[in-house]
Amino acid sequence: MQQRLLPLLILTLLCTCVRAQITDPKATEFYEPVPPKVQSSPVLLPPPSDAIVLLGKGADAAEWVNAKTGAATDWTKEGDALVVKPGSGTIKTRRTFGDVQLHVEWRSPNEPDKKGQQRGNSGVFFHERYEVQVLESNGSDTYTNGQAASIYKESPPLVNATSVMGDWNSYDIIFSSPVFNADGMLIRPAYVTVFHNGVLVQNHWEIKGTTAYIGLHKYTAHPETGSIMLQDHSNKVAYRNIWVREL
Repeated sequence: MQQRLLPLLILTLLCTCVRAQITDPKATEFYEPVPPKVQSSPVLLPPPSDAIVLLGKGADAAEWVNAKTGAATDWTKEGDALVVKPGSGTIKTRRTFGDVQLHVEWRSPNEPDKKGQQRGNSGVFFHERYEVQVLESNGSDTYTNGQAASIYKESPPLVNATSVMGDWNSYDIIFSSPVFNADGMLIRPAYVTVFHNGVLVQNHWEIKGTTAYIGLHKYTAHPETGSIMLQDHSNKVAYRNIWVREL
């Protein structure tokens, strides 16, 4: 438990003691403790009858648009998978959601020459701002609050359940949206629980604010619902069998 709380204590100290603007991204990167590796296999769940299928057989991308332009996505289709087309842009759902259960299956590309954050990098975002990291973290090291299944730059996973490079992974995520009052004050923070390949790796984590590469995370008021987003981080990460249940 003490090791689990260490990154949070460091972040709290940053919030308390460092009020000047942070300009170095390394200031919010944690390298210890290192989550232990566990062997696991992806959980390949078909959508239940009350789910909204966001990406199904044939990789029909009708539910997705380019996050910047709103145009239809031109990510590459490979069988039932939709693969990031580097440089084409991040994509988001046409629909918006609040509290959800989300199932996502993803696969890192075979890029053994790349390391750290350059290796199979992508991300699943809620409300286009709260990120669960996607990364090939089985055979390469990086800061622990930036590895696969981390709440990016906030919470390392409890364990590293990442499949070997090129194999499929699954995320099953329970996300509870933040609540703001009419004046934009935060009434309830967002919470997230993540199962990576069936293994609990984030246990009702209280999200500290909008995901940021540089600086501390903080909340900005936003609507009750928002799009789910898949990141183009210039790696050919594949996605398939994505479905969501509204809670």
